[in-house]
Amino acid sequence: MKYILSLCAFIFLLSCTTQKTDSKYSKIEYKAGPCFGSCPIFTITINPDRSAILEAEHFNFSKDFSKGEFSKPREGTFKGTIKETDYNKLVSLLNGLDVKSLKDNYGTRNVTDLPTSYLRINFADGTSKNVEDYGKSGSEKLKEVYMFIEELRHNQQWTKVK
Repeated sequence: MKYILSLCAFIFLLSCTTQKTDSKYSKIEYKAGPCFGSCPIFTITINPDRSAILEAEHFNFSKDFSKGEFSKPREGTFKGTIKETDYNKLVSLLNGLDVKSLKDNYGTRNVTDLPTSYLRINFADGTSKNVEDYGKSGSEKLKEVYMFIEELRHNQQWTKVK
């Protein structure tokens, strides 16, 4: 009887451990470039263990725009862990894109004051995909990925490291 109880306890403990998320992505990096206004300038790097680095340059946390913002020091480097549900949602959005079939470049430079977004996906198989998108003019699904990643700056717990 005690062996059966021990086995049940062991199975119960195993079922309670957090499962590591297996991802086909070895690194997800998104960079938001500047515009002629107050567009946020930052880079966020997300690893498959959900650890993340946010390199915040300007306009990430302030609501007011001033030209003097550029003369201020960069906002800082932050570390965090992406919530599991948010990471799974991001992976789902990326899977829905069929990342490897995306074009390398989107947008035309007929308008000169739009920001450029850079999406770099490294796959677990060693390959990678880089997408440069001037004015965020790619597909609706691609824009949804951009918006989701940009919101991570505000809905995750970040700790400033420098």
